[in-house]
Amino acid sequence: MSLSPDGGKSSDAASSSILEVRGLTRRFGGLVAVSDVSFAVPRNTVMSVVGPNGAGKTTLFNLISGALAPNKGDILFDGRSVTGWAPNRLTQLGIARTFQNARLFPHLNAVENVMVGRSCRTRAQVWDSLFALPRHRAEQRETRDRAEALLDWVGVRANRYRLPSELPYGDQRRVEIARALATDPRMLILDEPTQGMVAQEAHDVVHLIGRLVERGLTLLLIEHNMNVVMSVSDRIVVLEFGCKIAEGTPAVVRADPKVITAYLGAEEDA
Repeated sequence: MSLSPDGGKSSDAASSSILEVRGLTRRFGGLVAVSDVSFAVPRNTVMSVVGPNGAGKTTLFNLISGALAPNKGDILFDGRSVTGWAPNRLTQLGIARTFQNARLFPHLNAVENVMVGRSCRTRAQVWDSLFALPRHRAEQRETRDRAEALLDWVGVRANRYRLPSELPYGDQRRVEIARALATDPRMLILDEPTQGMVAQEAHDVVHLIGRLVERGLTLLLIEHNMNVVMSVSDRIVVLEFGCKIAEGTPAVVRADPKVITAYLGAEEDA
């Protein structure tokens, strides 16, 4: 294999990266929320997107997850253009997402919430359910068993029959991650996974992120807690006013003068 100019091994981006964002732009009227943003996410790594409030991070995630369509640019997943795909198609392809505020169904308990996430992988038809045919009953048992196993894996199995309102906030976030895992994702998008958490809960999330990578997942996350970002990330993309101003390893980004001015410096002065 040939070497790149910086001494590293060269490889084709489509084979080494699970996600590629190319020149992504999104406008809302006269406001450019995301402007010509490009980056690639290597497989089985953690890529964090950081920046001040209003930098365009959530808009970028909404574009990647299919909640919004770009005005310009392309999104490739596993070498395949998925620009403009609906969220359900992206889920079936292997992209799962959690949100800044846990979005659990309030009238379903924890295990039922996770079972909902599995629906994109079930095969029983409507009539199977209506007539309680063996195929439906078998899938229901398999789905419940898998949901309970995932809740056990994220550490919430003891509270599996509790409603979201009865769960501590940290457990609600874990249930949401378990529901995302129920879709059998290859890439998991986490939006502010430690928001609203005390230090110990945030530490537990850091440990969980490490276990997710060990599970073979690629993670893309927005996170304001810079201690978490620096401890879990393989690479970091920094946005300001919708533009990418820096990208690199945590050490490189931490030392970048533009980042210090735009984000880290403001964080340290707070």
